[in-house]
Amino acid sequence: MGMNLMNMMKQVQNIQKRATEMKEELANLEIVGESAGGAVKVICSGEGKFKSISISPEAINPENPSSVDSETIEMLEDVISTAMKNAGEKADSEMQERMKKVTGGIKIPGLGF
Repeated sequence: MGMNLMNMMKQVQNIQKRATEMKEELANLEIVGESAGGAVKVICSGEGKFKSISISPEAINPENPSSVDSETIEMLEDVISTAMKNAGEKADSEMQERMKKVTGGIKIPGLGF
C-alpha cells in the first residue's frame, strides 16, 4: 500500500511540474490574430493575454491611407492597448475571486489561481 501511495505522489508531482512548464510555454507563446486583410493585428500570449495591437493606415482610411498620420495610429493603438490590458486584469481578478470561493482559499499548485 505504501508503494502505491508513493507512486501516486510522484505522479502528482510530475503532473504539477508539467503543468507549470506548460503554463510558462503558453505565457511566452505569441499568437497573432488579423482582420481587414492584415491591416489590424493583435498579439496575445498562448494563455490568451493581450500583448499588443498594430493598426495600419489602410484600416482607418482604406481609400486614402496616406491621409492618416502616425500620431493618430499611435494614439488609437495606445488607447485600445490600455483598454484590453484593463479588461484582462479585471478578468484575471474575477477568475481568482471565483476560484477562491470554489477552493475555499486553498492554493492548488499547477492551476495558477
